[in-house]
Amino acid sequence: MWFKNLFLYRLPEGWSLSSVELETQLAQRTLLPCGAFDMQSRGWVNPSGIQRLVHTTNGQHLIALGVDEKLLPGSIVKQVAADRAVEMERDQGFPVGRRQMRELRDRVAEELRGRALTRRRMTRAWIDPKNGWFVIDTSGGSRADEVVETLRATLGSFGVQFLETEKSPQASMAAWLMLGDAPTRFAIDEDLELQAIDQSKATVRYSRHILDGKEIRAHLQSGKGVTKLGLTWNDRVSFVLTDKLQIKRVNFLNISKDSADNESQLTTDEQFDIDFALMTGELSQLLADLREALGGEAVRAIPVAA
Repeated sequence: MWFKNLFLYRLPEGWSLSSVELETQLAQRTLLPCGAFDMQSRGWVNPSGIQRLVHTTNGQHLIALGVDEKLLPGSIVKQVAADRAVEMERDQGFPVGRRQMRELRDRVAEELRGRALTRRRMTRAWIDPKNGWFVIDTSGGSRADEVVETLRATLGSFGVQFLETEKSPQASMAAWLMLGDAPTRFAIDEDLELQAIDQSKATVRYSRHILDGKEIRAHLQSGKGVTKLGLTWNDRVSFVLTDKLQIKRVNFLNISKDSADNESQLTTDEQFDIDFALMTGELSQLLADLREALGGEAVRAIPVAA
């Protein structure tokens, strides 16, 4: 349940659906099995093992999008179609043309689709109405888009926006490295990726390496930009911040251990509640500090009515 990667969005101003209202809405679009000719099916599933679609603790909501995908590699379709093309050539007495081959592949794909195995994956999302956060646990933009698009279709509207800050993450991370220190409760760790801004895109990576040397400053002064930087917040959470303002490889340093110490005395449901409360409590403070470290949230322009 502990989130590993964070895609950060801001909730629409005034968003205030209760857990009951959200549960009712999500129940209209639960995950259904793929149809005979469908390659994919999306829908909401329970995020915590309990038979409800919204897990709520201390006003924080956890939801999960389930996606069933049929596994039908193109190489298999191509192989079966090629085998049948050989039979067709023998029967008709002349080679299979391009149009015939295309039609044959379409027929094979349709036939195999109904027998294809199905794989299920789940993507969790955390809704923090109090602080206005919508956070998806994924490292890929396509999966984040799936969650946002499906939730928008489910609710009718869901105007979340990416977090934008006054200072760019790339410029801020470069400044921290030049100073050898990060602001507020952040500390620089030992992971870094630099990339040239010219067409070469030359990339330098450091892993488990002290990042306070002249070599690093020389790279920065030569025009390389910071694309990833390892940070630790409050000695509690380590992560990698990217120039796109994504948070990756989140590691709760002491929190999960403290939680595990009491696990044998609690039911599975009680432990899940505690873990979710701990995670959201820490991440809420981390995100507030990160926003401050990046100069605060950018003021969005208000459109002028025509």
